[in-house]
Amino acid sequence: MAEAGVLETMPRTMTKETELKKELEKLVKTILVEEDYRVEVTDEAMRILSVLKELKFKKSSKVVDNTVIPAEFICPISKKIMNDPVVLATGQIFQVFCTYGFFFRFCFKIAEALDLHDFILMEFLQVLDLAEVERGMYMSMFILLEFLWYVTPTDAIPQLLNPLSPGRANTHPDLQEDLITTIFNLSIHENNKQLFAENPHVIPLLVESVRSGTIETRRNAAAALFSLSSLDSNKLIIGKAGALKPLIGLLEEGHPPAMKDAALAIFNLCLVHENRVRAVQEGAVRVILKKIMDCILVDELLATLAILTSQQEAVQEMGLLGAVPCLIDIIRESSSERNKENCAAILHTICLNDRTKWRAVMEEEKANATLSILAEHGTSRAKRKANGILKILNRAASITHTL
Repeated sequence: MAEAGVLETMPRTMTKETELKKELEKLVKTILVEEDYRVEVTDEAMRILSVLKELKFKKSSKVVDNTVIPAEFICPISKKIMNDPVVLATGQIFQVFCTYGFFFRFCFKIAEALDLHDFILMEFLQVLDLAEVERGMYMSMFILLEFLWYVTPTDAIPQLLNPLSPGRANTHPDLQEDLITTIFNLSIHENNKQLFAENPHVIPLLVESVRSGTIETRRNAAAALFSLSSLDSNKLIIGKAGALKPLIGLLEEGHPPAMKDAALAIFNLCLVHENRVRAVQEGAVRVILKKIMDCILVDELLATLAILTSQQEAVQEMGLLGAVPCLIDIIRESSSERNKENCAAILHTICLNDRTKWRAVMEEEKANATLSILAEHGTSRAKRKANGILKILNRAASITHTL
């Protein structure tokens, strides 16, 4: 009954904070004392708490609104109070932005407002001609250049690369690392991919940096080549520049982070026929197969190996290097349907081109029915390839039986 009385006498529209608090106190007491209080009591308590919160917020906002803030404290860009101001050379004050992304969004406005972007870009690029500059200054400049690039990129590349022309990149390892990292960051944006690849100095510098430099430099150079190779026209340019040999070398060396970037770049480049020929000639099959046998980057490298089976020389090399038992083991033991599919495709090509491998595949099939299981439960492509191998084996068996 006490509960009902509380609900009946409760005002439906309350404007004063003290009245709200009194009513809230009654409701809370009801919740604490009464065992069978209704759900509506809790709902009403929550509603009052929400109203109190809103009143508190409005009260705080009113205090701020009534305070006169000097114009000098307001950032001209964000229109908010500056808590970390910076004074430019022009004497204008702006907020130092807290995050990299925020910096990029608003710095365009600074450059446009001051009409200084061309001047700033060229001044910074000219500083890069100096022989001796502290690395910290270089890093700051490269960060600024990444932003300024989007304002006037046309003439920036030659000046940007000037300190590290191809052939002498590794003479300043720290500078090389910062510059290659900058190129990688800029290469991610679609508008820059063709611009970089068509410049006669960028790709040679990246290729040289994959070959020599700090491991971070080599990794970022490989990542930049992977990024640039997303355009088909760039794949040919990068391949002709001799990128595959150092990328294969970086993969073979075995530095975990760098290996993946190298593997991805090799895969992308091998999507065009001319680069497959180059990759096989540079020893890609041996290196890739060894990594797969060591259970390293199996997903990525199987996909590349499957692409390389379009080359007769690659197929022969796979057979000589013991690919057949390795592929069968993956089909039998892997949980990845894509890996099983790629293995079946590679094995099918080997069986079509090298009859000396039939016996090993037949023996495996008799022992474990690996291909029969795949033909029944694999992906549509895996089923097709597995059935193709089984037909080859059945024909071989019937010929042997006839003889």
